Amino acid sequence: MAQRHHDLTDSAAGAPVTGDALAGYLRARATEFLRALRLQREGGSHGGTDEAAEAARALRRSARRISGSLHTFRALLDADWSEEIRPELAWLSGTLALEHAYEARLERLLLALQRLSGATAVPGQGAGGGAPLHGTAALPDPAETSTAPRTAPGPAHPPATARTAGGPAAASRTAGGAPVTSRAAGNGAVTSRAAGSTSAASRTAGAPVDSRATGTATASPGPVATAPAPGHLVERGNLTVGAAKAGALLDRQLTLARTRAHSTALQALGSSRFHAVADKVAVLASEVPLTPDAPGTDLVPLATAAEERLTDAVAALPLVTAGHPYNAEALVHGLSPDTAPHPQDAPWHQVRLLLRLHRYALEVLHGGDCPPDVRLIAAGEALDRHRDASEAAAAAAQAARTPRIAPATAYALGVLHADQRHEVEAARYAFQRAWQRPAVSTA
Repeated sequence: MAQRHHDLTDSAAGAPVTGDALAGYLRARATEFLRALRLQREGGSHGGTDEAAEAARALRRSARRISGSLHTFRALLDADWSEEIRPELAWLSGTLALEHAYEARLERLLLALQRLSGATAVPGQGAGGGAPLHGTAALPDPAETSTAPRTAPGPAHPPATARTAGGPAAASRTAGGAPVTSRAAGNGAVTSRAAGSTSAASRTAGAPVDSRATGTATASPGPVATAPAPGHLVERGNLTVGAAKAGALLDRQLTLARTRAHSTALQALGSSRFHAVADKVAVLASEVPLTPDAPGTDLVPLATAAEERLTDAVAALPLVTAGHPYNAEALVHGLSPDTAPHPQDAPWHQVRLLLRLHRYALEVLHGGDCPPDVRLIAAGEALDRHRDASEAAAAAAQAARTPRIAPATAYALGVLHADQRHEVEAARYAFQRAWQRPAVSTA
């Protein structure tokens, strides 16, 4: 299963790559760090503008590469200095990444809720393409809800109103406040049709509700709704009550977490700890603390050791299982009460980190101009999707543990959790396919 992606001995056209190349690479990354720091200060508060957000990404990028190179080639660097700055760079990169991670996680989960609720174009179901079922939260059209008047009923066909358990209500209102399309029956009674339902009157709490004509808050009369033709694509912009409440709960929790991460990043960038890191990086931009023997030491053996650690970690993965689609291996222990990360995910996260170290080592050997490897790129993207889906599933499970939430909300969060765990399995399958693909360089 161990496969090489690059011939490390051919770097620099056969010339040995020594510690001088490592020093040049570290100086270049340190210069990028200082440049990004200046842009971040000029762009204002972290994340407040596009310039500041881009500067924060550049800070994380250079900090990761410096820290990763110090780890791979630590034998050629001053041990005390390297062990002192490397954890600080990892702290800085992780702190700056939290806000973006929460934002991307929320977007991923809300899009998944929309997809799972059929909020994309789907084949029409005959007469079922009309009003949503009672118990669905319709996403109202701003133009429709702001301009459609509520008028008194006409004398010919009085519209029906729904009486709920709390008393008389408006005519078959949805949870989102959107008007309900009614279909006139032959005897003058008004019946609500939703997703193919042919019930004679709107039903709430599982009991039939009498339709009565009232003069308050009635549905506005208008043209009779016609069913779309079979096979017609209709846009279902409706979320069930459970899905809508699940999205609102996730929005509250992850937005709060993102706000706290933003505050933490601002405090970190103004702390003495960060200024100490910046001072060390500034020194690194001019002087790299190499060992006396480093300038003449070949870097290839150390880079090869990093590659071997990666291939050994990949060999320990259940790639045979991951090579079969829809094996649902990632759903094991899905109902475990343990809030710790999923036990199966840890080896895959470790492979993602080792793959990143391998890529950074290749950049050092090739002077930062490493020819891209299609297989490494595809494998890295698959592992990134694996990490994102795993963390999104954990966020859905954490939201489902919120006390006193409605059963429909908990059910929607459970479906969302299972969906993200299936995404985890799909990412493992994609990584398995990418890793066993023959190496192809785009150079």
